[in-house]
Amino acid sequence: MREHALDNIRFIRSAMERAGSFTSIPGWGGVGVGLTAIITSAIAQQFLGRSLRLWLTTWLAEAAVGAIIGFGTMALKARRSDERFMSGASRRFFISYFAPLVAGGVITLALVRAEAYSAIPATWLLLYGTAFVSSGAFSIRVIPMMGVGFMLFGVIAAFVPLGASNILLGTAFGGLHILFGLIIARSYGG
Repeated sequence: MREHALDNIRFIRSAMERAGSFTSIPGWGGVGVGLTAIITSAIAQQFLGRSLRLWLTTWLAEAAVGAIIGFGTMALKARRSDERFMSGASRRFFISYFAPLVAGGVITLALVRAEAYSAIPATWLLLYGTAFVSSGAFSIRVIPMMGVGFMLFGVIAAFVPLGASNILLGTAFGGLHILFGLIIARSYGG
C-alpha cells in the first residue's frame, strides 16, 4: 500500500512539473547550434575589413540555421516525451523568448541603417541572453543561467572592436550552446 501511494505521489509531482515548466529544450540541438556558430564565426571573421554586409549576412544565415536546428530538435524532444508543443508552459516560454528577439531584429535594422555594425554583436548577445533569462521562468533552471552567460558576453562585446566581438559571438553562441546543451542532454533527457 505504501509503495503504491509513493508511486502516485511521484506521478502527481511529475505531472505538476511538466504542467508548470517547459522541459522540451533540446540539449543535443543546442550542441548542434553551438557547432554551427563556431564555424560561422570563423567564416564571418574573413569578411571583416572587406564587407560588413557579408559579415552580417553570414551571421543572419547562421540564425536561420540555428532556428531550424533548435525548433526541429525541440519538436522531436516534445514528441518523444508526449508534451504538447506550443501549449501551456511552452506557449508562455515562447512569448517571453521571442519578445527580446523581435526587439533585436528591429534594433539590428536601425544599426545597419546607421552603419553602426560594431554595436550589433553586443545587441544580439544582450537581447538573446535576455530572451533566455525571461523565458527561463517557464523552463528548467539552467536556461536563465545560460541567459546570464550570454548577457555577460554582451557586456564585454559592447567595449571591444568588431573583430573581437565577432570572436565573442562565436565563443558565446558556440561555447555556451555546447556547454549548456550537454548539461541539458545529460540531466533533462536529450
